[in-house]
Amino acid sequence: MTESTFQATELRDIETSLVDDGPELNVSTARKVVGYAGMLIAFLIVAVPLYWIVVTSFKERPDIYTQPAQWWPKHFTTKNYPAATTEIDFWSYLRNSVFITAVLSVAKIILGVLSAYALSLLRFPGRSLVFIVVIAALMVPNQITVISNYALVSQLGWRDTYQGIIIPLAGVAFGTFLMRNAFLAVPHEIVEAARMDGAGPLKLLWRVVLPMTWPTLIAFGLITVVNEWNEYLWPYLMASDSRVGTLPIGLTQLQNTDGISNWGPVMAATVLAMLPVLALFLVLQRHMIKGLTAGAVKG
Repeated sequence: MTESTFQATELRDIETSLVDDGPELNVSTARKVVGYAGMLIAFLIVAVPLYWIVVTSFKERPDIYTQPAQWWPKHFTTKNYPAATTEIDFWSYLRNSVFITAVLSVAKIILGVLSAYALSLLRFPGRSLVFIVVIAALMVPNQITVISNYALVSQLGWRDTYQGIIIPLAGVAFGTFLMRNAFLAVPHEIVEAARMDGAGPLKLLWRVVLPMTWPTLIAFGLITVVNEWNEYLWPYLMASDSRVGTLPIGLTQLQNTDGISNWGPVMAATVLAMLPVLALFLVLQRHMIKGLTAGAVKG
């Protein structure tokens, strides 16, 4: 076989291979296109409202109500930010939000971890019944218990107090369910080996179980912080002013200042309210990445 004949044969084989793999390549490309399109749509759904909030916070009032809507302000102004912090007692609302969110988050994480540990790694009578009650609590919306909780808190004289806001919100059914599933995923052999080495319940939890479920714990913490930071209904019912009111209540009052809706300061206050949670996420993101490799089991 001459060299030219050999090269021609190779070319035919390559063409045949490309033809045979054509449908698979087309399917793979189509899947990638659909995947990227879905990611783009999801990104736009999240990014466009955020962009509109930030841009509106820098608009002058006439520009906010122009038709059609302006995606870029004609004249940038920072007057909305001083207005957002002066037209209401913004810093008191911020202080209350930080305090209530911190206390509730710490309480929920501790209660969720301890209850999940008991329901997953400890044996006691009625354990399954307790877990069923936890699942049932997940199925009951918080709004259903608002009236009974409000009546109880009012009888205790806890309106306009921190404990009146914090204690009724300290239920941790979701955290218990989430952390219990994470603890059950820890290899049984490792747990038994730690017990044979003399590890007690707290040492087993702190030195073995938690390091191996760190990503789930961080996710649970972030979800808790965001939920408590954005909580509106119950603080609104419990707080009548800025003494114990949270930021969502302050935003509502800012929206209704002087009987009109001035969206510039409202959007500016919304941006300021987002910054603490965003900063917390950026700080914990590094720990989340570390947590993905923590507690790995070497075979």
